[in-house]
Amino acid sequence: MTQQTSTQNAALAELSAQGVSVWLDDLSRDLIDSGKLAELVATRSVVGVTTNPSIFQAALSKGHAYDAQIRDLAAAGADATEAIRTVTTDDVRAGCDVLAPVFEATDGLDGRVSIEVDPRLAHKTDETVQQALELWRIVDRPNLFIKIPATMAGLPAIARVIGEGVSVNVTLIFSVERYERVIEAYLDGLTAAKASGHDLSKIRSVASFFVSRVDTEIDPRLEEIGTDRALALRGKAGLANARLAYGAYQRAFEGGTRFEQLAEAGAVPQRALWASTGVKNPDYPDTLYVTELVAPNTVNTMPEKTLEAVADHGEVTGDTVTRNIASSQQVFDALASVGVDLPDVFRKLEDEGVEKFVVAWKDLLAATAEQLAAHAPGAEG
Repeated sequence: MTQQTSTQNAALAELSAQGVSVWLDDLSRDLIDSGKLAELVATRSVVGVTTNPSIFQAALSKGHAYDAQIRDLAAAGADATEAIRTVTTDDVRAGCDVLAPVFEATDGLDGRVSIEVDPRLAHKTDETVQQALELWRIVDRPNLFIKIPATMAGLPAIARVIGEGVSVNVTLIFSVERYERVIEAYLDGLTAAKASGHDLSKIRSVASFFVSRVDTEIDPRLEEIGTDRALALRGKAGLANARLAYGAYQRAFEGGTRFEQLAEAGAVPQRALWASTGVKNPDYPDTLYVTELVAPNTVNTMPEKTLEAVADHGEVTGDTVTRNIASSQQVFDALASVGVDLPDVFRKLEDEGVEKFVVAWKDLLAATAEQLAAHAPGAEG
């Protein structure tokens, strides 16, 4: 939780008071240089930032904030991959510096900025580990998170990177079953870090559990089934899935013997982070995946549109997760009974999640290559 002042928006301040860390799902040089990010910290209870390849692609394709740096990189002979690495790590480092006071005030709990490994490495364990450690060295800020996807190849990479004392944001988690594997990877990493003499209290992690995409995938399947019972389940799967994930968090970190042993050495719980919280269906309230996912020691990372919707008309009514865990299992039992193939849903969501980031990364590479060519010495003359 962040310290509140009279300038903070009331709804977002209440969300923070309930134990939900408010993070922004966006980063750009304009956001940093204009002072807007600092303003959101001061007025919107924002205490963290997440990024992904799609966000960087959007940032680099708009305006002229990166022109001077691209021109310098072109003059130095950088290729697109080198340019992207330089630009994105510079932005993330600057974001870390803006949030450094929050990091200090919360003793490392918040004030975090995330940067993702190349999504093309999602199914390559060794390469993911190598790049994660490289990004950690380049950015060189204690309040950095390295984002690693929770693919089957990502799980051992997560454990190895945490074992090196590096803080990790595990991304693209869609099912409770995979989330439980992520928790195990975190505990494996802490065990290795302890054996290597790392200070466990300095190692932090969040597990990014995607919400809206679950409804986006399951709702059309329910409509295709078409029965009254199936149609009545629309819009319920995303919240139920996240609430069941919080139950897994509680089992592991609020009484799990393995974590208790590590906690004695200074280990900190891996918080659940609600990602993909922008509402895609206009029939649903635009604050649905925020106000209905309030629970202690969680994170909600929101696009600015959702953040402002909560600020404007969000109604925070206390913990909306813990008391609904049992009924959430009933939702999933009902989904299975009406014929929704849940393993297929989660498999498709993971595959599509990785592919969307790969496409964004390739688009980013292509756009950056074009900009480098346009700014190359002699190109304009």
